[in-house]
Amino acid sequence: METYGFLSLVPPLLAIGLALLTRQVFLSLLAGLWIGFVILSGGNPLIGTFETLNGLVDVFLDAGNTRIIIFTLIVGALIALIQISGGVQGFINRLLARLERAQVGAGESRSARVKVELLALATGLLLFIESNISILTVGTLYRPVFDKLKIPREKLAYIADGTSSPSCILIPFNAWGAFITGLLLAQGLENPFGELLKATVFNFYPMLVIATLAFVIISGRDVGEMKTAEARLAGGGGLLRGGAMPMISGEISEIEMKTGLAPRARNMIIPIALMAGLMPVFLIMTGWNGEGLLSSMQSGSGSTSVLYAVSFACLGGFILYKAQGLLGIREMFDVSLKGMAGMVPLAVLMVLAFALGSLCKDLGTGQYVADTAKAFINPALVPAMIFLIACFVAFSTGTSWGTFAIMIAIAVPLAQGMETNVSLAIAAALGGGIFGDHCSPTSDTSIISSMATGNDHIDHIRTQLPYALIGGGVTTALYLLLGVLGV
Repeated sequence: METYGFLSLVPPLLAIGLALLTRQVFLSLLAGLWIGFVILSGGNPLIGTFETLNGLVDVFLDAGNTRIIIFTLIVGALIALIQISGGVQGFINRLLARLERAQVGAGESRSARVKVELLALATGLLLFIESNISILTVGTLYRPVFDKLKIPREKLAYIADGTSSPSCILIPFNAWGAFITGLLLAQGLENPFGELLKATVFNFYPMLVIATLAFVIISGRDVGEMKTAEARLAGGGGLLRGGAMPMISGEISEIEMKTGLAPRARNMIIPIALMAGLMPVFLIMTGWNGEGLLSSMQSGSGSTSVLYAVSFACLGGFILYKAQGLLGIREMFDVSLKGMAGMVPLAVLMVLAFALGSLCKDLGTGQYVADTAKAFINPALVPAMIFLIACFVAFSTGTSWGTFAIMIAIAVPLAQGMETNVSLAIAAALGGGIFGDHCSPTSDTSIISSMATGNDHIDHIRTQLPYALIGGGVTTALYLLLGVLGV
């Protein structure tokens, strides 16, 4: 594959660096895009500008991208509907009433905090069918409760993001498993799904992410900017940093329950449960191959299934609220449009992120990094080096699946040729891809985490980054040790 050498690193690193430095994620992504298209156009700024505009339009040529963007808008409608129907307030009332010494309005109880955060963690882990559904469910269900208990939005985003991809990769009975199995099959492995299960035992990074998250929740010990965020609320500050730009419009996140309605938790739980429950159904439907439910579910289209599930959840909400006489049809459509309008900034961000991902592919960013690093690998260092390379590729490109595609094709033959444990090499490639999901501002998983929790996107990345680096450091040390021991 043709690459642009070191120049292929400039657009993603510029975009990520500017975003972390200035917190202006839209401007940073646009700057990275423009520089990249100038490079592709041979250094001509004018042509690069035209190609940047064309690159944004071309995002919609990919049906998967378009489905995710439409899904984002429909999510806005769902969030608005469950708020105005009284479902959110009802869920808050019910959950807080069941927490020991934690009634509505008395949110300082440490016991209540721990229990709610552990519930959010467990919910995210159980929804391993699809990462976006996991994030959306955790963010939508627990954001109002976290707000009531005065837990910073950054913490909820960390929990939502820290449970989604790790659970999907560690319990691979989903589209993730099917995709990775296909990559392993392409490398000539006779039992690819069996190889994936063997590699899961050595996939330390997502395990450490979950373990670290549980430790932070139970101990209450935070580091870096997460500690600052907790101190902000303890000192009487707001749920968000002053000057923060949440990835969900205040018009949708602050919709009040319709006057005269009684708060009922079922008006939130039923649509969300419908969305989560329909996800495996649509995965089976879109991937049906006549070889059984599990095989079909693994072959299903994640983006199509997510879009269908959220759409039917909205339809179910319409029927539920109309049957109870809570809202009229016209009123629900008006509220839905208001909710969609609140998601426009996020949709724009996703267009920019998808365009940058496509640009990196055209520049050969991931392939250049992988090819360059191969020269420095020796047998004992193979697992650790594969992990670090995968981390950098995922961080630069913002895509875990794209990283899997690049790194599996390198890791398997490299491990076989150097007589290194193939399972270790596969695990290292997969773990590095998950690292990028947690650390890259251009990752769709991190973007959706910010959206679902109503958080400033760069604040989410900056507060989560120290924990990811801790997990990444320990993982690297483990792979070095196992490599030296010849496991």
